[in-house]
Amino acid sequence: TTMFSFIGNVFNVLVAQPIFNLLILILAVLPFHNFGIAIIIFTILVRLAMYPLLRKQLHNAIAMKKLQPEMKKVKKAAAGDKQKESQLMMELYKERGVNPFSSIGIILVQLPILIALYQGITKIVNNPEVIVDNAYKFVQNLPYMQQLADNIKGFDESLVGIVNLAQPALGPKGLYIPAMILVLGSVVVQFFQSKQLMLTSKEQRGLKQIFKDSAAGKEIDQSEIQAATGRFTLYFIPAIIFIVSVNLPSALSLYWLVGGIVALIQQTYILRKDGEEMVAIVDNEPATAEVIAPKKPKNKKPSSKKKSSKKRR
Repeated sequence: TTMFSFIGNVFNVLVAQPIFNLLILILAVLPFHNFGIAIIIFTILVRLAMYPLLRKQLHNAIAMKKLQPEMKKVKKAAAGDKQKESQLMMELYKERGVNPFSSIGIILVQLPILIALYQGITKIVNNPEVIVDNAYKFVQNLPYMQQLADNIKGFDESLVGIVNLAQPALGPKGLYIPAMILVLGSVVVQFFQSKQLMLTSKEQRGLKQIFKDSAAGKEIDQSEIQAATGRFTLYFIPAIIFIVSVNLPSALSLYWLVGGIVALIQQTYILRKDGEEMVAIVDNEPATAEVIAPKKPKNKKPSSKKKSSKKRR
């Protein structure tokens, strides 16, 4: 219990309080002090800060796709020896500068932010006075915060008066349509965000069939598993988002929706920038093999010809 309380205190000091205060600071300096607009600005700032991590993740995904032919060779060379295969794979990753676990980075960054935001928004919904009480001293000294200290009813918990961000899509009051629109919007954006990252594959077997064939002793290609997993998560993650967010304050759905839109724009920019490379990878064109192949030493024959031609002159 002591250990959990210690971890909770560390999380509160290093993550929850800074995130809560950043959100409140944005709210306090905004001209109209609207909670919904503050969440939108906060989300955009968070996604912009995560851009280098996202870019690295996408480039790593491209590199992993490039390595598929080499990974097949490693699997063949290991001849069923899992330990040898794992060792050769790690050597290959190290040689090509690829990190197979880079996608975890985005999750590890987003999860604490989401937890901290959930805690902060829940506190605000239950008792708006925490806006003043939990703020840092320099934030409390801002004019808007002093106004709230005098009259907490001045806090606007809506999105420009259209959506009550304290209310869930489904709650004690029944269906709240404006919040449901935010929930469905975040689900749709997440679907397209995941779909954009899917690389087309000739293999169309589902995970169930792959596991069945694997149990029967048939050899399974790693790229086929990745493709099937991608198709599964394409629908699974949006479904989880819907189930989780439909009963939570719609402020979280707004964060999820805006974050998804910004991420989709960022992904589009990164993938368009590397468009030709992505097309070559997806279509398995010969150019892919040229990228993977190690650079050949420069041929010195042309230079010798030049010398001989000079001598003739």
